[in-house]
Amino acid sequence: MPQTPRGTTPPRAALPALTADTLVLADFSPRTRNRPPGPYRRLFSVPGALAFTLGNLLARLPMGMFSVSAVVMIAGSRGSYALAGAVTATGLAATAAVAPRVARLVDRYGQARVAVPATLFAALGSLALLVCVRTGAPDWTLFAAYAATATTPNTGGMSRARWAHLLRAEPEALHTANSFEQAADELCFMIGPVLAAFLCGTFFPEAGTLAGVVLLVTGVLLFAAQRSTEPPPRPRAPAASPLRAPGMPPLLAVCLATGAVFGAMEVVTIAFADAHGHRAAAGVVLALQAAGSGAAGLAYGALRPSGPAEWRHPWCLAAMAALMTLPVLAAVSGSLLLLAGALLVAGTATAPTMITTMTLVQERTPEGRLNEGMTLAVTGLLGGIACGSATGGWVVEHVSPTAGYGVPVTAAALALLIALARQARPSA
Repeated sequence: MPQTPRGTTPPRAALPALTADTLVLADFSPRTRNRPPGPYRRLFSVPGALAFTLGNLLARLPMGMFSVSAVVMIAGSRGSYALAGAVTATGLAATAAVAPRVARLVDRYGQARVAVPATLFAALGSLALLVCVRTGAPDWTLFAAYAATATTPNTGGMSRARWAHLLRAEPEALHTANSFEQAADELCFMIGPVLAAFLCGTFFPEAGTLAGVVLLVTGVLLFAAQRSTEPPPRPRAPAASPLRAPGMPPLLAVCLATGAVFGAMEVVTIAFADAHGHRAAAGVVLALQAAGSGAAGLAYGALRPSGPAEWRHPWCLAAMAALMTLPVLAAVSGSLLLLAGALLVAGTATAPTMITTMTLVQERTPEGRLNEGMTLAVTGLLGGIACGSATGGWVVEHVSPTAGYGVPVTAAALALLIALARQARPSA
């Protein structure tokens, strides 16, 4: 009789059973599935990845809260949306000037050493804005206080830098990580404004700013505490500025044009909903676009990319330019419901485009200056959003909201032309 080796579990024999005139063998042996884990499960099995991601998401959520909270708080106390818009625009301009320098310090001295004091300084700026609004201080103090928030570190860029450090030998896993980060951006900018509006409207006008400060500081402290996954600092990075890296200037120009798509789409959609008597629904319609983008980003991350990012980039931009025509057609019909569906579909091209763009930024940024390179890309996006908002608002006011949807299409086509010109002249 064969013996079962010691230390092993003997196989369970099939049990016979007789039913009528049929002999049935019932096998009660355990069933095991050898299904490999999915790409996102493998991603967060990396030691320390889940911990720094949770802290970073907490710190990233207020990015979609601060501007809305500031507008509600200033307009409610001073009775001027023009003043509120000017203050937030000043903060955006200050961020464009300061953020790349903060990112350079992060690369040079480390995330924890720079991000924590920079965040605390920005939090003081937000609290100073709150005090100035509450006490009726002169208008110029609002500009100064909100400009101080420009030291807020690029939390999304720092998270991407950690993934690039941890997965530097695994390009497919890094693609999944970049896809997740883009989906997280969409989620935060979809939930943040809604949360800010709820807090300011339910409790008091300053509630959104206070909650944003608490979330930002708490999230950055938790993120910075995860030192095991932090990229090593480069005190003396030998490489030149990312602006001088081959191929980086045209890529930043693509970011500028892509940001114009986002900025124009937001302003034009609000104006279109207002013109049709449904201004309160504009937020929901824009949230559908972000939802489509986030879902597409997660799906894109689960796929294995075919070909280099340089080759995929124009195709993603072409898809975005093509799908941006759907809101134009829906706006011509005058149906807000049809427009919501068109934006949901059009949003599916946004995340793959941004994921591929950020991948190219990572590839072209010199070693040791990754945070600075990605912050320059975000700065380009912010500048594009400002330009797109201004252009879209002008077209809405002087032509019509329906015509305003031509601005995102034009900006997306411009981004595609820049990418194609870059490929046609690789030495540019």
